[in-house]
Amino acid sequence: MSEQIFFARGDSPEMLAAFQKAQASFRYFWRELSWEYRRIIPGLDLACVKIAFTQQFPDQQDPVVEHMWINEVEFDGDNITGILINQPNELTNVNNGDPVSFPLEQISDWLFAIEGRTYGGFTIHTMRSLMETAEREEHDAAWGLEFGDFNDILIVNNQKENPENLVEHPMSRNMKEKLVEFLQQHPAELSNADEEGFTMLHRETIAGNLSSVEILLQQGADKNRKNNAGKTALDYARQLDWQHLVPVLS
Repeated sequence: MSEQIFFARGDSPEMLAAFQKAQASFRYFWRELSWEYRRIIPGLDLACVKIAFTQQFPDQQDPVVEHMWINEVEFDGDNITGILINQPNELTNVNNGDPVSFPLEQISDWLFAIEGRTYGGFTIHTMRSLMETAEREEHDAAWGLEFGDFNDILIVNNQKENPENLVEHPMSRNMKEKLVEFLQQHPAELSNADEEGFTMLHRETIAGNLSSVEILLQQGADKNRKNNAGKTALDYARQLDWQHLVPVLS
C-alpha cells in the first residue's frame, strides 16, 4: 500500500455519504474476506478497513479524529478487529501495529483488490472525484491499483459479468458438495460453538452464504441456537441486511 497520504475534509457531505455507503456495504467486504481465509492460494491483493480513531485532548474543545487503515480484519457481526497499519499524525492513544477493535458503526471505508482491481474504497473515490486528471493518475499510481470510474464503484468481483454474485459468493455455491461431505464426516460441527457461542450457522450467516446456510439447516443445525450475546443466526441476517437469508432462517 502507498505510504503517501491524501487528505480530504471528513465532515463534508460527500465524505459523510461515503462513510454511510461503506458501512451499509461492509457485509460484502467480510463475505469476500471470510472466503479468502479459507483459500489455499490467496486471491486478494489486499483487504483493509478504514476506522475513525478519536482522542480528546484537554486543551481542545472537540476530539481529534483520524481515519486510518487496519488489516488482518476479523468480524463477529457486531465488532471489527484488526491491526493498525498507519502511524497517526496527532493521536497518541494508538500506534502503527496496535491491535484494535471497533463497532461496525465506526468504520469509514473498506477496500479489497483482486488482480489489481479495487472494490469499495468509497472515501478514496470521493477524493478522486475532486482531483484533476493528472492528480488522479498520480494518486492511482501511488497505490499501484486500478480504481476505475469514481462514479461506478464495484463491491463484488465480476459484478457486471455475474450480477448474481451480489446475492451469493460463487465459492458458496461451488463448495456445496464438499460442505455436505464435511458435515457427514464431522456431524458434531453442526452443534459445536466457539468460546463466544458462535456456531457454524452463525458464521455462515454473518458471511451471507446462502448455500452453506441451507445445507447446515438441512443437516440439522439448530437455527434457534443463541450465542453468548443472545443472538441467533436470524438476528445477524436481519442486522446485516442479508435479505436472501431472512426467509430461510425464519
